[in-house]
Amino acid sequence: MPHFNVHEAKSNLSRLLALVEQGEEVTIMRGGEPVADLVRHRRKAGRRTLGALAGTISLPEGWDAPMTNEQADRFLEGKEW
Repeated sequence: MPHFNVHEAKSNLSRLLALVEQGEEVTIMRGGEPVADLVRHRRKAGRRTLGALAGTISLPEGWDAPMTNEQADRFLEGKEW
């Protein structure tokens, strides 16, 4: 992995970006110590759209009704309810 000091990195940014585009990872150093790694940006798999599943999932009537005390006790005990 090539490494460059801050001054070299500032002076050769276009060259460093070309290296990264070719698959290299570049380390930027300050005072002989690594400070940052320059790596290729990973594109997200796809944009998420709010409501993308709208109309594909249905919930039974009353799904949001409060639990009874008995149901809550069974739930907390890990039993089926």
